[in-house]
Amino acid sequence: MDIVQNFYDQLAEKYDQLFLDWQATTQEQAVIIDRLIRQFGFDSHTPLLDCACGIGTQAIGLARLGYPVTASDISEAELKEAEQRAGQNSVTIRFAKADFRNLSRTFSEPFSIVIAMDNALPHMLTPEDLDAAVGSIADRIKAGGICIASIRDYDALLASKPCYAPPYIHKTADGQRVAFQTWDWHGDRYDLIQYIIEDAASMQVSKFTCTYRATRRAELTELFQKHGCSDMTWLFPAETGFYQPIVIAHKNL
Repeated sequence: MDIVQNFYDQLAEKYDQLFLDWQATTQEQAVIIDRLIRQFGFDSHTPLLDCACGIGTQAIGLARLGYPVTASDISEAELKEAEQRAGQNSVTIRFAKADFRNLSRTFSEPFSIVIAMDNALPHMLTPEDLDAAVGSIADRIKAGGICIASIRDYDALLASKPCYAPPYIHKTADGQRVAFQTWDWHGDRYDLIQYIIEDAASMQVSKFTCTYRATRRAELTELFQKHGCSDMTWLFPAETGFYQPIVIAHKNL
């Protein structure tokens, strides 16, 4: 996980620049996730673990809706940023550094809801690591609880293996910001370079690198089923309003 930790440690202070309005995004995504949670019979009194919280994009929004949120991540820099942002949003969140391949090392208690959003699981570069991550997450879900996770639509992307993701262009007070990624494929893995260009009075270019493994929906479905989640639901952006496909895994009673 060193490559993942380094990627997010370096990106932490710039991560919000990937959004036109990060604060608004936290609210919008919380509403989407809250709606999904309620469809499965839970509400905002339900304890929730965000096991790949980053700078708090989902955790803070959900805490503002009243959820008792615990949030963890492998990146100390992102956890520090998330804690600061939680304070700025006047919400209380329990933060902890944790590798989601071994959540029980950090959390002894199970949760009714565990989330892992923003393409976190495809950071697992081998089937064995992905198996360990899914098993660890499933182990921290209470019987009858759910996991909500999102990944890129790799079933479609593997057919064409694009060499870049379309850029985001945001107007700013001083000019514009352009954020885009290039992808260099090696089988089912790709090396990603994230560029953030601030085109204002003077141009600033930031560059961050990482590697992902394209995870098909069937593989993730089979792993959750292997680890005790029999009911699996896949939902797509047109259905949810979220920017990535979402899987909801229901832990067996």
